[in-house]
Amino acid sequence: MSRDSNYDHHISIFSPQGRLYQMEYAFKAANTSSGLTGVAVRGKDSCVVVTQKKVPDRLMDPSSITSVFAITPKIGCLCTGMSADAKALVQRAR
Repeated sequence: MSRDSNYDHHISIFSPQGRLYQMEYAFKAANTSSGLTGVAVRGKDSCVVVTQKKVPDRLMDPSSITSVFAITPKIGCLCTGMSADAKALVQRAR
């Protein structure tokens, strides 16, 4: 077993090479997760939220995939990352 194998369990432990493996894993997950773009524009008395819709598998129902969530009647959320994480954060915000 490698000596570096125990340095990726905690975020605050540096490897002998000075690397934080947990941070590298997080950056890699953020860069490769969705690749979607979301734009929000606010006007004087209105707002518009636009995002791309990407169906990850053709066996999934396209109407069940969403990136726009209503938190309250006046507050919404646009998420462009991993959908499971987004749904958990929306449930917590509600």
